Amino acid sequence: MKTLLFGCKGQLGKDVAIVFGPEGKVRGADLPELDIADAQAVEALTREFGPDLVINAAAYTNVEAAEDDIDNAYLGNETGARNVARAAAALKVPVVYYSTDYVFGGSNTTPYNPDDPIAPIGIYGKSKLAGEVATREENPKHYIIRTAWLYGPGGNNFVEKIIAAAQARPELKVVDDEVGSPTHTLDLARATQALAKSGAFGDYHGVNAGSCSRYEFALKILELAGIDT
Repeated sequence: MKTLLFGCKGQLGKDVAIVFGPEGKVRGADLPELDIADAQAVEALTREFGPDLVINAAAYTNVEAAEDDIDNAYLGNETGARNVARAAAALKVPVVYYSTDYVFGGSNTTPYNPDDPIAPIGIYGKSKLAGEVATREENPKHYIIRTAWLYGPGGNNFVEKIIAAAQARPELKVVDDEVGSPTHTLDLARATQALAKSGAFGDYHGVNAGSCSRYEFALKILELAGIDT
């Protein structure tokens, strides 16, 4: 199987490449060589490679910066998603689009289901939701996977931030009223592989089992890292 992977340099993209590699040829694309907001570049690469599956792991992910960087957030998360899904559809092959729990309002006290009402409250969530809509519109053969609290080797994630902060400061303060399911990128990549083999197109939630607060997560990170702060 030939897999075209956009966003290959990110923490998720790296693990997707590792998981899909043994299945066949994986072609990766990412900034600065290719911007998924460039429709012509996306179409040309997709046509030239001729993939059996297209995976869009590229995204604008800076939640805080998105509030002031609206145009770029939508370029990466909506325009880019539309370009990738359309290019895959032109070859009649499936596309994977990774979305986020930020498409929900966050007020639930129980886990969200894929068909729960969506109500993003920030630009990041709104732009990712727009990417979901664009993906559905452009390609009926889609897997939309909403994930949360991703962490993986070398990524700019909560695990790395907590370790760095603990090494720099004698005391940390972490919120205990935000609850989620920390999700390892390698596990999500494996779940993506299983889903891609199923042929069951649609919307999914892909996270590791269990849940914790940010505070509980931080405590476990510091415990496993052997850092006393």
